[in-house]
Amino acid sequence: MIEKLENSRPVRSMTGFARLRHQTSIGEVTVSLRTVNHRSIDFHFHQSSEMLPFESAVRKLLKQHIVRGHVEVRVSLSRPAGAQDLQYDREIVGRYVAAVREAAAEFGISGEPDLNAALRLPGAFLAEGAAGEIDQSFEPELLAAVSDCASELNKFREREGSELRELLEQEAGTIQKQASEMKTIRASAIPQFQARLGERLQALLADAAPDPRRLVEEAAILADRSDVQEELSRLEIHTAQLLEMLNTGGEVGKKLDFLLQEMNRETNTILSKTSGIGEQGLRMSDLALATKANIERIREQALNLE
Repeated sequence: MIEKLENSRPVRSMTGFARLRHQTSIGEVTVSLRTVNHRSIDFHFHQSSEMLPFESAVRKLLKQHIVRGHVEVRVSLSRPAGAQDLQYDREIVGRYVAAVREAAAEFGISGEPDLNAALRLPGAFLAEGAAGEIDQSFEPELLAAVSDCASELNKFREREGSELRELLEQEAGTIQKQASEMKTIRASAIPQFQARLGERLQALLADAAPDPRRLVEEAAILADRSDVQEELSRLEIHTAQLLEMLNTGGEVGKKLDFLLQEMNRETNTILSKTSGIGEQGLRMSDLALATKANIERIREQALNLE
């Protein structure tokens, strides 16, 4: 575990849920927010028609709290009993009735829609004449409720993000140890790398007498293709960058995805170069395969980070 920077920002999971009730001047507002993974920000609103005039303002506010993810937003208003005569929302109840009858016809089931169930749907009841007629002075109260709910949502997401960060740091620490062991093995396996290089040069010299300059160029290329020092160094550098990203915090999901691709590429190259150099090569291959597994586990978890 690395020591967190003083200015480290929280790492947030894209999965979370929060529900909040907020008393306003015209009744009690209930706001619920649910988020799951998504490549970008994707809002889905579930609310009665009386809340539609405020959707744009709510969407703008939520973008200040949520950067990435599929966001399900539910808002409902419950007015005091007896404050006004109640009416039902024809659109909500109508959709329920139509859906029940369509399902009954499709599956050959007899029965009629349950009115009690329909009227229990969120937003099914409206104050008389209220649909679309709530005064704009209600907007600050609604936004205050949404803001408080978004803050609770982020606390949830930050708790889960903190747990994910610890798991990723453990995986990255394992990669560092494996890369260090591969470097130790590589140092003792230099004679095998050189022997393989010599065999390839002998094969090259077996042909017609090559041009000396071309021989030098081919020797340099073969030497580069036979050793894994550069790949191990880059793997260590990328792993250190990964830990630094996690330590800095913030919106790390997409950045980690690109970095993990680079780490996977270096590991694949190590695997291709360590075949055919005896037991030491087999041990390096085992370590490289384990590293690929670590990288894949990090990738799977990083998909859930904002």
